[in-house]
Amino acid sequence: MSTSPRGMFFEDFEIGQSIETPRRTITSTDIVNFACLSGDFNGVHTDFEYCKTTPFGEPIAHAPLVYAVMGGLQYASGVNDGTLLAVLGIDTWRMHKPVKHGDTLHMRSIVREKRKTSKPDRGVVTLDREFVNQHGDIVQSMTVTFMYRCRDTE
Repeated sequence: MSTSPRGMFFEDFEIGQSIETPRRTITSTDIVNFACLSGDFNGVHTDFEYCKTTPFGEPIAHAPLVYAVMGGLQYASGVNDGTLLAVLGIDTWRMHKPVKHGDTLHMRSIVREKRKTSKPDRGVVTLDREFVNQHGDIVQSMTVTFMYRCRDTE
């Protein structure tokens, strides 16, 4: 028994289309676990006393942790499930505001461009992504390029 992918195919993306993910709250446990996973125990992420001397006042999430959580939310949205073939690039990744424990984030992606490849079973989609907190502030942004399966392969 075969099931169809729930993800979006190349043909499903429209220039200017906005796609939003579910939300997730970043916890202190997330920050500590990411420090353990990555080996990045920089004081700005793990040392409460040091952080009292920074503009943030408390530990902040690692930028790659936020990116990884947004990847999980992208998966939870179903957009890439069974249709994503490859990540081709991440450009202009910017950190605009710190993410602290207790911040609730979601991702908004706007389809910037799309093009077929020389192979009929795949296409390339470029998205402008914004990671947004519970106050509506953009905490990170980037442009990403993905390769997706095509529904029509002729």
